[in-house]
Amino acid sequence: MRKLLISVFMIGLYGVLLSGCDANKQQKEDSFKWQIDQFADLRIMRYQIPEFDSLSPQERVLVYYLSEAAKCGRDIIWDQNYKYNLTVRNVLEGIYKGYKGDRNSEDWNKFVVYLKRVWFSNGIHHHYSTDKIMPNFSEEYFAELVKSTPEENFSKELGGSDEILKNVSPIIFDPKIAPKRVNQVAGEDLVATSACNYYEGVSQAEAEAFYSKMMNPNDPAPISYGLNSKLVKKDGVVKEKVWKEDGMYGSAIQHIVYWLQKAVGVAENETQRKTIEALIDYYKSGDLKTFDEYNILWVGDLISRVDFVNGFIENYGDPLGYKASWESVVDFKNVEATRRAEIISKNAQWFEDHSPVDSQFKKKEVKGVSAKVITVAQLGGDCYPSTPIGINLPNADWIRKEHGSKSVTMDNITYAYDQAAQGNGFMDEFAWSKEEVEMNNKYGYLASCLHTDLHECLGHGSGQLAPGVKGDELKNYGSTLEEARADLFALYYIMDPKMVELGLMPSLDGGKVEYSSYIRNGLMAQLTRVELGKDIEEAHMRNRQLIAAWCYDNGKSDNVIEKKVRDGKTYFVVNDFGKLRELFGTLLKEIQRIKSTGDYEAGKALVEKYAVKVDYDLHKEVLDRYNKLHLAPYGGFVNPSIEPVLQGDSVVDAKVTYPDDYAKQMLEYSDKYSFLPLIN
Repeated sequence: MRKLLISVFMIGLYGVLLSGCDANKQQKEDSFKWQIDQFADLRIMRYQIPEFDSLSPQERVLVYYLSEAAKCGRDIIWDQNYKYNLTVRNVLEGIYKGYKGDRNSEDWNKFVVYLKRVWFSNGIHHHYSTDKIMPNFSEEYFAELVKSTPEENFSKELGGSDEILKNVSPIIFDPKIAPKRVNQVAGEDLVATSACNYYEGVSQAEAEAFYSKMMNPNDPAPISYGLNSKLVKKDGVVKEKVWKEDGMYGSAIQHIVYWLQKAVGVAENETQRKTIEALIDYYKSGDLKTFDEYNILWVGDLISRVDFVNGFIENYGDPLGYKASWESVVDFKNVEATRRAEIISKNAQWFEDHSPVDSQFKKKEVKGVSAKVITVAQLGGDCYPSTPIGINLPNADWIRKEHGSKSVTMDNITYAYDQAAQGNGFMDEFAWSKEEVEMNNKYGYLASCLHTDLHECLGHGSGQLAPGVKGDELKNYGSTLEEARADLFALYYIMDPKMVELGLMPSLDGGKVEYSSYIRNGLMAQLTRVELGKDIEEAHMRNRQLIAAWCYDNGKSDNVIEKKVRDGKTYFVVNDFGKLRELFGTLLKEIQRIKSTGDYEAGKALVEKYAVKVDYDLHKEVLDRYNKLHLAPYGGFVNPSIEPVLQGDSVVDAKVTYPDDYAKQMLEYSDKYSFLPLIN
């Protein structure tokens, strides 16, 4: 619920200049190859780890151990995404490594693209739309591939080639089998129509009833029930299969724990050591109270330079918002760039006090809001290959209220997107005027960085629930509304004179650039990620259209946002930035009320009216214009390789190399980090 994906898209497509955000960047190398592959709607990039050598040898070893833990959970996210993903991956990789036929044909190239897409999405469903990825080659050709591959290239669990074709071919080719990983269509049974592997044999009503009985609305420290388990029904009884060392996913979790135990031995300080040990205890017991204890320790560790996220964290992949996908990020603090985030966090109470929301829903005392800019060293699970550029954790509202939250902005990831997108022509195509392009070149990167900081550091951490509200009342609309709330907070304040007063922006022109970019993106640009004729279903995309469309609709009488057409091309232009800010404030006030009171019907009405449907003619126009640019709307990364430096049998240091072969890294990860059975 706390990931920021917006600026990945905006920076990645706009190719804005670097000036303003961090003038003293040392990581740029003109010879470094940022983008290494492009296929379908995807591009694969590399990111650097600047200042890795500035860490002490002990810190570098810590990064190495945590990075190994980050890779050991890879199979978990594949299985969570769909029960048969590991089976499909084993077959596809077996073919890729062992096929004896023609590897230069058009069909072979189509097969390779399909495999790369499956790798990127951690399964057979698109990582963003969650629609099933359909191959561009025939079922007959797939049969040829299987039969022309030695059977030793496939797992013995699958049987021979005939069994593979019988069992796996329908999974890949039948559009009626598992058509959607996460279904969010109102009125349908969201559990029964979602392919994700979080429920088996239970309906949406049964799942909601199961967890409703467990929750106590008067508990001051409510447990996030369901976060680390699969809900199943066997012999008529609904029960949980808990993800822990001796439970479901145990063979992978054991390896995660092994590397975490190694990390304990090189922890920077006692606080970090206790934090990692608490995470280990949680993995061993599966006790969600222990998970809360770990989160409290983690959010309180403000002195360690090396940090990490590891575990079952975000609930986007569950249509009901109970279950969390496994993910990991290993990072260390970018000391110089953190100054910007620290200024924001130190003024958190001022921002909360001056928020346009009702006073009863404001925090009277903002606690523990910490923010930093980080350098990512390794991505894992649901953060790999596609990653957010900002994270604010923990997710539990009561912990955020009582103990605070930790906000991070992923500086080197944002920078890699920017460098890979230089001069791609997107702004020239979709901005109304040359002045817009020039202003974007001057302030765009800085404005996007500040939006990320405000969204993560303050937006998610702002506001409070009314007495008796648990926080899960918004159900399948919760993620969209939470992201909208955080975005609106950022948008409202990025045009506040306080930003200039604090020295965060040279002028409010940066805020104007962000306003124009956000409206352009929410009403047009992001449609490049949606198949023509389909609704918007992904939470972040719904959030952006909700905000932009609501403001366009409610600002019509004052012509706040104007739809213009020139040479048959549509543009959306902000005419009154002051009134647009007022609209952002009004919508923020309402969405905070909806969350604070758990007003499901109002939240549903807002999302369904503004966030879901797409104008067909505008959508077609945007796709036609975008396709002429030959760009890929989605991006992801290969990881740097963190390698141990040995002295005898002891790891005494670590070093970094930068792989440039996407397929090679994916196969390497499958060889080294596949710990689960093919079906779980």
